[in-house]
Amino acid sequence: DLSGLSIVVTGTLPTLSRKQAEDLIRECGGNASSSVSKKTAFVVVGEEAGSKLTKAQSLGTEIIDETEFLKRAGK
Repeated sequence: DLSGLSIVVTGTLPTLSRKQAEDLIRECGGNASSSVSKKTAFVVVGEEAGSKLTKAQSLGTEIIDETEFLKRAGK
């Protein structure tokens, strides 16, 4: 359950497009954000992640991969 969580997707995920991932976040009650902030619950990171990954690391935001994201989304 992602209700009320602000989640950022960055990079290229193995099986989901960014739009599919963001749609899934919304379906599960979360907020698909385009930028990392202190309010970000976690960042879903794929290949070639750039500045958003760096920002998440500097803020100490949790970083997960697509597999963990799908588990949390109940898929």
